[in-house]
Amino acid sequence: MKKHTFAIFYTLLLIAATVWSLLDTFVIADKITVVDESTANTSIFLDLENASASVGASENNVEALASDSGLASAVNELALSTVSDSALDESVAVADSASGDDTESNSEFPIITETSYQDANIQISIETIRAYDTDIYIADVVVSNVAYLKTALAQNTFGTNVKDTTSTIAAEHEAILAINGDYYGFRNTGFVIRNGVLYRTAARSGSNDALVVQADGSFEIVDESRSDAQALYDAGALQVFSFGPGLIENGEIAVTSDSEVSKSRSSNPRTAIGMIDPLHYIFVVSDGRTSQSAGLSLLELAEIMQSYGATEAYNLDGGGSSTMVFNGEVVNNPTDGRSNGERRVSDIIYIGENL
Repeated sequence: MKKHTFAIFYTLLLIAATVWSLLDTFVIADKITVVDESTANTSIFLDLENASASVGASENNVEALASDSGLASAVNELALSTVSDSALDESVAVADSASGDDTESNSEFPIITETSYQDANIQISIETIRAYDTDIYIADVVVSNVAYLKTALAQNTFGTNVKDTTSTIAAEHEAILAINGDYYGFRNTGFVIRNGVLYRTAARSGSNDALVVQADGSFEIVDESRSDAQALYDAGALQVFSFGPGLIENGEIAVTSDSEVSKSRSSNPRTAIGMIDPLHYIFVVSDGRTSQSAGLSLLELAEIMQSYGATEAYNLDGGGSSTMVFNGEVVNNPTDGRSNGERRVSDIIYIGENL
């Protein structure tokens, strides 16, 4: 018995170390910092009266989507019901008819329907399309100032394994529209700048894309291995997300049929954000892993983004995390393929009126 004592002790020690590592990675919340935006880049607080609103939402470029030979069969599935006027124009028309006078329409704001929102600074329209045997939810967003494009952390706290559902975080911040973010708390590396506050400067190993939201509302996709978080912050970056990859860069698709997120299936629930023009954005969430929706590959997601005119687009955390919330209601059908319902996440990206 004595000769086995050391082996038994070593085995127990190894088991304990393994359990601790798993708990530290997935369960135990650590590196906690309560959010304090008093040190934020002051560029986020732009003069709203002097900020010019972006032009109205452009028409969906379904023809461009159809022209891609690799998408011909998918377009037949889209059931897109192409609209001749943008959803934004329709929303404006509702505002005008409600007031009866263009000059007095601001007094009627906000105007809210099941699929749209409009006030003096924010216009949102949501549509559901069917493509690639998948239900896809697309939110077209125009804001008068980049300050309305915001992020929020679970429990208002920065740290690993600090989590809550997208809908809960959205409700706490009175979000009009929200999607899950990059789940920064799942790892200890990757640039993190949120609402003009620099939280993490450690880059992910290897070549990885990060999305930078600049003070003028424009998007830029950078390689973390060739960038510096402090330099991005010093240059005025308001948000930096670390997940990826970039889907659209300078109007061109940046992924291929072989592109995939590590440990992910080829077709998944997806979440992505794109820029059509500065202050004109597109939020996309797709269902997946169900009999109703197969899910999207990264290339399919990029093709959807490009068809809506995105000049820059970026893949966010997907799978069970993929969630869109509009006016307090979950729009899509979140699932990890095993159980239905929202997964708790570290952060959200949202549109909100309160600055």
